Amino acid sequence: MFELKKNTKGGFHFTLKAKNGQVILSSEAYSSKSAAENGIASVKKNARDETRFERKTAKNGKFYFNLKAGNGQIIGTSQMYASEAGMENGIDSVKNNALHADTREE
Repeated sequence: MFELKKNTKGGFHFTLKAKNGQVILSSEAYSSKSAAENGIASVKKNARDETRFERKTAKNGKFYFNLKAGNGQIIGTSQMYASEAGMENGIDSVKNNALHADTREE
């Protein structure tokens, strides 16, 4: 499920949650609700494409990934994972959950 929220500065952001409620992808802030909704549509479109996932290692040694649009812009970023296997499971979860996820506005 996508959760669309308004932040304290009037902008919007979204998270994608797995069926167990765990956040698997978070967006940056958008200036408008429609821009955030376009971001959600972009996640649904790009999550099916393996080449859109950029795997990264943080300075602290933990693993995370970015989901990128066709133009290279980051659409969403994962949480930090202790292992590469955990990160790969997170990517699989985005692939499996994004396409048919409903959107709930907070």
